[in-house]
Amino acid sequence: MKAYQLNKVGLEEPLQLIELEIPQPKENEVLIKTKFFSINPVDLKTRMGLGVYGRIKTESPLILGWDISGEVVAIGSQVNDLKVGDEVFGMVNFPGHGKVYAEYVSAPEDHLAIKPGNISHEEAAASTLAAMTAYQVFVKNLNIGDSVLIHAGAGGVGHFAIQMAKIFGAHVIATASSKNEDFVKSLGADQVIDYTQTDFTKACHDVDFVLDMMSGDVLVRSIEIVKNGGKIVSLPSGLSNEIKESGKHKNVQIDFQLVESSVADMAQIAAWLTSKKIIPHVSQNFEFNEIELAHRQVYSGKTRGKIVVSA
Repeated sequence: MKAYQLNKVGLEEPLQLIELEIPQPKENEVLIKTKFFSINPVDLKTRMGLGVYGRIKTESPLILGWDISGEVVAIGSQVNDLKVGDEVFGMVNFPGHGKVYAEYVSAPEDHLAIKPGNISHEEAAASTLAAMTAYQVFVKNLNIGDSVLIHAGAGGVGHFAIQMAKIFGAHVIATASSKNEDFVKSLGADQVIDYTQTDFTKACHDVDFVLDMMSGDVLVRSIEIVKNGGKIVSLPSGLSNEIKESGKHKNVQIDFQLVESSVADMAQIAAWLTSKKIIPHVSQNFEFNEIELAHRQVYSGKTRGKIVVSA
C-alpha cells in the first residue's frame, strides 16, 4: 500500500510517499480501506516537531493523520460490533500514532463508529477530531444558558463548536472575518464579531465561557471579557503558568484540553450527523498526491470548515 512518511521535522522537506505492507489488524482492531482522511492543524504542528510529535517520534515509519472514513475489509479475533463491509469513521489513536495518511489503516474497534448513511465519506472524515474536540470541551465545561465566545468560528473546530453550543442551550458569540459572517450565522451564532474590524473585547463582556483556538494575545485579551467565576479552554498547546495566574486574578479558570479517542463520543457525533443537528462543511477535497497542497492550505489559517484528502 501507499503511505506518506515523515522523515524530517519541518515543512521544508516533503512527506515521502512510500510502499508498505498492508497492516494486519490486532485482536481488537479492524483493517480499514481508506476512502478519505482529513487534515487538522495538529498534523502540521506534529510535522514541525510540536503537537504530539514527542509522543510518537520514536515510532517508525512515522505516519501522520488521525481522521478517517472508509470500509472495513478485515477484523481481529476479538472484534464484536463491526464486520467486514461496514462503512466506518473515527479518530484513530489520538493522541498516539494514528497512521492515517495511508491507503489502509488498522484501527481499534472502540475508536470508530458506523458512518451515517446520509453523509458522504468526505463529510465523515471531516467530522472526527474537530467535532470530538468541541464535544469533549462542552461536555466538561458548558451549562444550559451559558454565554459562549468561540474564536475562529468558521474554522474546523469552530464551525462544529457553534452548532454544538446551540445544542447545549448556549448563547453563542463567534469571531470571524467579514467574508465568513453569513456562514457563521448560518451555523447558529447569535452574534458574529468581525475581528478584522472590531476589537472583540469591546463587543462582548461577562461571558461564561471562551473556547480559544488562537492562544497568544487573543487568549490574554479573552480574560477581560469573562465574568467572575467563568472559564476559558485554550486548545493550542503551551499554556503557561503566567497565563493561568492572570486568570486567577479575575477568578477565571484557564485550562488546556486535549481530545482523546472515544467510542461513546463517536457514537454521539454519529447520532447528531444522522439527525442533522450538526452539519460538517468540507471546503476543499484534495487528491492523495496533493498532500503538500492540503498541508499548505491548512497552514494558511484561512480554511472555512474542513479539508479532506482522498486515498
